[in-house]
Amino acid sequence: MADKKISDAELEILEVLWSAGEALSANEIRIRLNQKKDWERTTVLTLIRRLLDKGVISQEKREVYYYTPCMERSAYVKEETRSFVNKFFRGSAKNLAAALIADEDMSREEIEELRTYFRESFY
Repeated sequence: MADKKISDAELEILEVLWSAGEALSANEIRIRLNQKKDWERTTVLTLIRRLLDKGVISQEKREVYYYTPCMERSAYVKEETRSFVNKFFRGSAKNLAAALIADEDMSREEIEELRTYFRESFY
């Protein structure tokens, strides 16, 4: 999926499917989206079609079509993070961490939380 860019709007469809934890129809997706968006039915169908074309979701015919993501959210986040690090930090997680720490908006508490996380995760 690394070569298939997902738009922000398509990601919203995926987020609905991931949070549902089960296959949803286009109408069910639209109902859940409309809690924060007011998208037309055709917009939702277009986004679903794009995700199908990219192989990111699959469909199953029942009384209507139901859609399921082909990848777990955690795997998608990991892939996007790797792409981000490669693009902006020459593939170096160390460069990313340095950029985060050098950020003037990062508090000492947040820096300490990062230190603790690294210590607990790798030792």
